[in-house]
Amino acid sequence: QVQLVETGGGLVQPGGSLRLSCAASGSIFSINATGWYSQAPGKQRELVARITSGGTTNYAESVKGRFAISRDRAKNTVYLQMNSLKVEDTAVYYCNVDVAGLYNYWGQGTQVTVSS
Repeated sequence: QVQLVETGGGLVQPGGSLRLSCAASGSIFSINATGWYSQAPGKQRELVARITSGGTTNYAESVKGRFAISRDRAKNTVYLQMNSLKVEDTAVYYCNVDVAGLYNYWGQGTQVTVSS
């Protein structure tokens, strides 16, 4: 079993920044990828950013140039640096870990609210 604990969400003004963290613990092995997903009220959960075991990153078009995903393997932690935040970024953000291409684990979600 893998446990994911997310931190870093909160309320920020447009143009501001946040850094989300996702710390993993438990039976971690053969991680294919770690990603961040967002889900706004009444909307489908969407991929925001992903980083593979090989270090390849992928981003949603809406966040390219503003968000950056990174990882610290020694700490079993993945980060999402969120800059130039927009009102439309407001959502619950979920950390996801794909283990061995077979199992998906999700964090509890952290609320990001961008508002003036």
